[in-house]
Amino acid sequence: MKTEDRYLKFVLWSDDDRAYVGYCPDLFPWGGVCHGATEGSTYRILCRLVHEEVVQLHKGHKALPSPSTRPMRDAVLA
Repeated sequence: MKTEDRYLKFVLWSDDDRAYVGYCPDLFPWGGVCHGATEGSTYRILCRLVHEEVVQLHKGHKALPSPSTRPMRDAVLA
């Protein structure tokens, strides 16, 4: 598994932006980091941005954030 595969990535439609928006909360906690006309193209852009961020953190000898965001199917009910 590639390091970037550990991080949850998802794409949502935004009525405000009238575009798809890509998110990766563990690496980019401030919100959406890319926009696209289709879900697939936005996801490809998002994957590239996540990969670039991981590479930059490694090059800078900075610690990667722990992957903590999980899809609902991984959630444990109390």
